[in-house]
Amino acid sequence: MNTTDLVGYIAAFLTTLAFVPQAHQSWKTRDLSGVSLPMYSLFSLGVFSWLIYGVMISSWPIVMANSITLVLACVVLYLKMKHKA
Repeated sequence: MNTTDLVGYIAAFLTTLAFVPQAHQSWKTRDLSGVSLPMYSLFSLGVFSWLIYGVMISSWPIVMANSITLVLACVVLYLKMKHKA
């Protein structure tokens, strides 16, 4: 593994890990009053775009990180829409 890939994997791990607490808290409490539906919708679209970009350039750090982040963001979006107050 070269240095560039290593930096990519570290960045991918950290940015993906950052979404785990939000998804976990949202799932556990079902309180999504502080979550912005437009922000998470745009964010999810952006993550999906990064995922497609990663596939197009065959960058596994980008593909892996954005696949996981997209799932986590979609969980939060689903819960936000389901438990809309």
